[in-house]
Amino acid sequence: MSDERLAFLSIAELSPLIRSREVSPVEVVDTQLARIERLNPRLGAYVTVAATEARVAARAAEAEIARGGWRGPLHGVPIGVKDIFDTAGIRTTHGSSFYRDNVPTADAESITRLKAAGAIVVGKCNTHEFAAGSTTNNPWYGPSRNPWDLTRSPGGSSGGSGAAVAANLVMCALGEETGPSARNPAANGSLVGIVATHSLVSRGGLVPASLTRDRTCRTGTRSWGW
Repeated sequence: MSDERLAFLSIAELSPLIRSREVSPVEVVDTQLARIERLNPRLGAYVTVAATEARVAARAAEAEIARGGWRGPLHGVPIGVKDIFDTAGIRTTHGSSFYRDNVPTADAESITRLKAAGAIVVGKCNTHEFAAGSTTNNPWYGPSRNPWDLTRSPGGSSGGSGAAVAANLVMCALGEETGPSARNPAANGSLVGIVATHSLVSRGGLVPASLTRDRTCRTGTRSWGW
């Protein structure tokens, strides 16, 4: 399968190929990282790319699946993560200059769950500073741009996550929502935003904008096959 075709698969299309070992998680991650390297300078979807960590995780997933240890539909699938979730060993800026050099030692609870399901974090997606805005026009790390029209905003505050999925830089990206922070980028990118029931997933390791309204969510998934 060509790299271009591989990058455009939905999770529902990709997961059976990984499980049957027709496609390797290493191949998928390398394809996504190549697209990120080529397109992210124009899109500003990612603030930090975790290429080394993603490749290590992909090799581990490949070996585990080969031993018959397939964990489920996310096993070996690369994901982007909004840059307000703590990720162990990977910089988490919260979209702010104050946290430019912040490298957490532990994962947020939602990241722990995703990794347990076999998902592979390829990078941290741009966000409005402290997730407190609707444009993802970040003064410290630059703006995220809408892949459908680079003169327009992808929305916010999970705009980097939405832009990453809309540009096929990743199959799915994690976001967070207080107001329309996930639905806004999903709508602007012709994606599906899935908002979890409040308190269904712990906010541990997440800097919240509102203790009573924040919810973990998938900011973007492909609108077909998922």
